[in-house]
Amino acid sequence: MRSCCYARAVTSTARPLRTDAARNRDLLLAAAEEEFAERGLAASVADIARRAGVAKGTVFRHFASKDELIAAIVSDNLAALVTVAQRLADAPDPGAALLEFLTVAAERRQQRDLTFLQSASEGHPRVAEVRDALLAALDVLVDRAREAQAIRSDVTLADVFLLLCAPVHVVENLADPPPDLWQRYLAIIFDGLRPEGARPLPQPPPRLP
Repeated sequence: MRSCCYARAVTSTARPLRTDAARNRDLLLAAAEEEFAERGLAASVADIARRAGVAKGTVFRHFASKDELIAAIVSDNLAALVTVAQRLADAPDPGAALLEFLTVAAERRQQRDLTFLQSASEGHPRVAEVRDALLAALDVLVDRAREAQAIRSDVTLADVFLLLCAPVHVVENLADPPPDLWQRYLAIIFDGLRPEGARPLPQPPPRLP
């Protein structure tokens, strides 16, 4: 399973884009997300350009290939979660901080499910870099919550990472779920992470790939 989702921050050595170029990049990424959400991986560069209101050549000036465009979408979405995790790293209530992070992650998945793009971008160096950064940032939240006894002592980073998409994934089994039903399952998950009434877990934690 890949994230839905650092000791170091994400940095870039690339020169800043001009205002118009940055705007075009943002338009392309937004259009690509919409196109992929509607058509899946069959979405074409031409359709993405048309939706963004730019020429097809503009797409390739920003992204060398469709694969690079997919990697940019995935890495940008993961980087947004990194920003949230880093913002919460020094929160006074570690348990509330972890719950807030899980809530934001689920909300983003609820708004638009593009997790299928993660498999398509597997192995891309930029995606791998940001995923590692997300794991490191999330590890801080998990460690602090564990030290504060807000979550049980045997819960690991891998456990929490694998639960990121769970609240939304659960309700996808229903034909027409209420839009906020995922919140019910996030509450159940987080209660399961708490130490109160905890029993020994039947299996050791998994290793993340």
